[in-house]
Amino acid sequence: MSFSHLGLSEKVLAAVAATGYKTPTPIQDQAIPHVLARRDVLGIAQTGTGKTAAFVLPMLTMLEQGRARARMPRTLILEPTRELAAQVEESFVKYGANHKLNVALIIGGVSFDNQDAKLTRGVDVLIATPGRLLDHNERGRLLLTGVELLVIDEADRMLDMGFIPDIERICKLVPFTRQTLFFTATMPPEIQRITEQFLHNPVRVEVSRPASTVAATTQLLARSGRDPHEKRDTLRRLIRSAEGLKNAIVFCNRKRDVATLFRSLLRHGFSVQALHGDMDQSARTAALEQFRKGEVTLLVASDVAARGLDVPAVSHIYNFDVPIHADDYVHRIGRTGRAGRSGVAITLVAGANDAKAVAAIEKLIGQPIPFMDNSPAASAAPQQQPPDHRGQSDHRVRSDHHGQSDHRRHSHRPALVGRSDDGRSRRSSPPAPRPRQDDSDASHLPAFLLRPISVKA
Repeated sequence: MSFSHLGLSEKVLAAVAATGYKTPTPIQDQAIPHVLARRDVLGIAQTGTGKTAAFVLPMLTMLEQGRARARMPRTLILEPTRELAAQVEESFVKYGANHKLNVALIIGGVSFDNQDAKLTRGVDVLIATPGRLLDHNERGRLLLTGVELLVIDEADRMLDMGFIPDIERICKLVPFTRQTLFFTATMPPEIQRITEQFLHNPVRVEVSRPASTVAATTQLLARSGRDPHEKRDTLRRLIRSAEGLKNAIVFCNRKRDVATLFRSLLRHGFSVQALHGDMDQSARTAALEQFRKGEVTLLVASDVAARGLDVPAVSHIYNFDVPIHADDYVHRIGRTGRAGRSGVAITLVAGANDAKAVAAIEKLIGQPIPFMDNSPAASAAPQQQPPDHRGQSDHRVRSDHHGQSDHRRHSHRPALVGRSDDGRSRRSSPPAPRPRQDDSDASHLPAFLLRPISVKA
């Protein structure tokens, strides 16, 4: 099966052939004929399935007729992040090599004047982030009454980033008669409501069930201590021991943690770059290009990099933090295992809260994620490491529901002041005396920690 049966123009087919693609992906095969037939389309597909080309290729065919007018774009594509918008622009440059179309990128972090100059010349394809688009519209420098085709891409990411009110405003600014293409990887209730409100009798194209993960990606969990320095140490050991690691994206939940982890990895001699929302656009673009070109091995990123970024050959994904929203897990690990390649995704689990978040992820994707130490290769490794007894206080002291330890009810020995797993102080009874014949073995606790300390009630 080739692209020739989909109804694309000769110019588009020639451009596709020049890129080396011969067979359409399932979502391209199913969506393109409906787009060319001027139907509204609801596309549900996991990341890495080629959905960008599913709307770019038919748009190029449709735009061969007609011409652009000043400040009135003919088509509008909405993306949640600057990086995704720039990526779609690259697709138009690649597939539109035989077309003479004006394509404008309207995103934050770039001069208003330069963007305004492009709009004045007339735009066939306007690719924008919602906030900057509305800024231009409110200044009276952009009219959306000429939009014939509206594309809302990565809609579930729009929801996560709080853009749904902006999307609703924009949908009311474009003509009621426009054609709408709506793409998402998951279908939470709010996204379902938007599709019912703004799509007219859409064709539903679903090439994978909502929230499914890439089958070629090996998913694993790795236990870690709760303290940030323990997590960083665990991550470094995982990276150094990884088999076949060519490059990797490390995801953090917070921007400040991205910066901290980046500096830590840099100090330990790793080839690393950072990517988060507080960086200016030029720095973000430079960091991403370095990673794409293989100039750095690791990219530490917030979820700004989780959705839709096309870096085809990412071998490993590390979730330094378990994502807050289970849907984000699907998009994070979707950065690997792309285009038929295999990949590995490892998530650090530290404490009960992380365990609850992992349970939500497993429920969403419909499969359990095994711990690395359950595999034969990994089960032997922890035995070679010195035992970490800071996390074993529960084996020495078991508290009843009144908060008193079993030892204290049967012994009057002074209590030791220790630390619980979450860092809070607690009292516990001293361990039982070791037999004399074992005194020759080195104790796992320094002597000064075994001295009794009187504690007032």
